[in-house]
Amino acid sequence: MHRVDVLIIGAGAAGMLAAAEAGKRGRRVLLVDHAKKAGDKIRISGGGRCNFTNVNTSFKQFLSENPRFAISPLKRFSAQDFIGRVRQRQIAFHEKTLGQLFCDESAQLIIDMLLDDLRDAGVELRLKTNVHRVQKTGDRFVVELDDEQVEADKLVVATGGKSIPKMGATGFGYDVAQQFGLRVVETRPALVPLTFDQSTLAPIKELAGVAIDPARVSHGKTRFDEALLFTHRGLSGPAILQISSFWREGDQIGVNMLPGMDLFAQLRAARQENGKRAIQTVLSQHLPKRVVDFVLETQQLGGNLADISDKKLKSLATAIEQWMIKPTGSEGYRTAEVTLGGVATDELDNRTMEAKKVPGLYFIGEVVDMTGWLGGYNFQWAWSSAWVAGQAV
Repeated sequence: MHRVDVLIIGAGAAGMLAAAEAGKRGRRVLLVDHAKKAGDKIRISGGGRCNFTNVNTSFKQFLSENPRFAISPLKRFSAQDFIGRVRQRQIAFHEKTLGQLFCDESAQLIIDMLLDDLRDAGVELRLKTNVHRVQKTGDRFVVELDDEQVEADKLVVATGGKSIPKMGATGFGYDVAQQFGLRVVETRPALVPLTFDQSTLAPIKELAGVAIDPARVSHGKTRFDEALLFTHRGLSGPAILQISSFWREGDQIGVNMLPGMDLFAQLRAARQENGKRAIQTVLSQHLPKRVVDFVLETQQLGGNLADISDKKLKSLATAIEQWMIKPTGSEGYRTAEVTLGGVATDELDNRTMEAKKVPGLYFIGEVVDMTGWLGGYNFQWAWSSAWVAGQAV
């Protein structure tokens, strides 16, 4: 039987960083993953450039039964701490909107940095290795792999969620938690495009490929001002992905296609200035032509501004600024960027990420009930929770 100090299951962002941190402390670490390559989700993130953190990260950008659970890990290993490592590695990066940081070149540079850290820390990495059974005997864990059993003092579960199953994502981590009597908060796809019934979808499909940037998308009191994209299946784009984490079946969402503008006042002023202009011409100064055609058709409106009453202008402005629409579902885990829910935070110690009821068992990253907004927050949670565990195992 192979014996190690620490066995980490999952060679993604959290698993690799935790393994390197434990290895630096002189621990004998084995890191296993069923995938062919480490860090697959890092590789595809940010359009291949890895949105590796966000300079604005705080617990306020996370959804959880207890978002404040993240305060300690995020403080102990902050966005600036990870940025420091990226700078030290001389990986060029840039800031996009809303504090998002991306590599100038390839996401592979982040993976290479983590792999080099594993090597330097003496971590044994085994890919294409399946975990068949996990059990605890006395104060040690016995894990059955494809070709042998491994005995470890500490077991770290960094297997992520159910998002993007074609990349091998499963609910394995949740199963391990439940096996040891830990509560798991119900999971669902998050940061995912929304879909609609056929009657609602029919006119939207004609707009596939058209974007509005920014649009204000809201659910209750929550709102995001980011790009919206029409698709053949419904609505996508950053604003929709953001609101999808808050939306629930049966709820409506609101869309303001011209946030920050009093459209009714603008249309009245345009009518007074030159009433002979067509309403379509005026709206096309602010919105894509195909969107203008869609709205005017739904409002059964056309002609010159001079011929349109205040009542109809107000109704038109409302249709554009307060478009209420009810999704019937989402595209599911197939395209979801992350999984909402996971191992309940009240089962874990946020100073170590250790299970309170099971000494030596740790959960880090996406498998935990801590889900960030779009924009690098989920990576930062992976880094922070992994670093905390790496100092404790």
